[in-house]
Amino acid sequence: MNPFLQSAEAGAFLAVIILGIVLTTASPQFLTVSNLTFVARGFSFIAIASLGVGLVIITGGIDLSVGSIMGLSGVIAAFLSSHGFGTVLSLSGALLVGVIMGFLNGILVAKAKLAPFIVTLGMLSIGRGLVYVVTGGWPMQGLTKPILFLGQGFFLGLPLPVWIMIVLLIIMQIILRYTAFGWYVYSIGGNDEATRLSGVFVDRIKIGVYVISGFFASIGGIVLTARLGVGETTAGNGYELNVIAALVLGGVSLSGGMGSAVSALFGAALMGILRNGLVLLGVSSFWQQISIGTVIILAALFDQIRLKYSK
Repeated sequence: MNPFLQSAEAGAFLAVIILGIVLTTASPQFLTVSNLTFVARGFSFIAIASLGVGLVIITGGIDLSVGSIMGLSGVIAAFLSSHGFGTVLSLSGALLVGVIMGFLNGILVAKAKLAPFIVTLGMLSIGRGLVYVVTGGWPMQGLTKPILFLGQGFFLGLPLPVWIMIVLLIIMQIILRYTAFGWYVYSIGGNDEATRLSGVFVDRIKIGVYVISGFFASIGGIVLTARLGVGETTAGNGYELNVIAALVLGGVSLSGGMGSAVSALFGAALMGILRNGLVLLGVSSFWQQISIGTVIILAALFDQIRLKYSK
């Protein structure tokens, strides 16, 4: 049998198809070009950030700072842009924020041996605080037209955020499947100590995955801010939960050692379609949260059952 058909990603893909069929039957508005475009653009921000966090989780870690990095990167891009630094410098500064915060996460986890949960939770608070320091609590105006195009533009009929997601997905899949770095990521998640004893610089790899996670979070934050049109102080709030939920739904194991870039895509798509479907069906926003939370718990439970019977 094809390995993909036996993978967790196949289950997520099947869930996307089934959910799509159910919603098409329940609501004629679901399978329209405008709605599908809206859904794809909506989940692309989560998918982009998930690509980086997925690396961290595959190594057995966790990154709760992703939402704050997204928000801070967005307001930094807006701040620099509004102060006349131009498109290139504004984007570079925003991306540098993610790299620095990711590097600090990696150093504290790999070198100081602090728990990833505590480190990234602390960085979440720091990042969110810096957002308010930079903005003073007010939205930041002044994004340049090229930056706005990243979130609001179209290319060949598809929103530009979707194209950015696709390009990053391909790059990440190549890294994970066809490079030594990708092999080390899976190896560390499978058995950290055995990988270290085999001569791999485990600490460097761990620092690297947190840097990549921060970098991808910055990209997601920039694109999200460009879509909103301003540097919102609340941008990225709660995205850490959305990202982790998408990865779990997509088949990334929270125990480490299992998952792929495709997992991020399928998981984010599943969350996006589910949210959109609940809106089209007129489900209350309160019940939407309950429904999505229930699905996430069931996905995590299924992951544990799958791991138990795969041993």
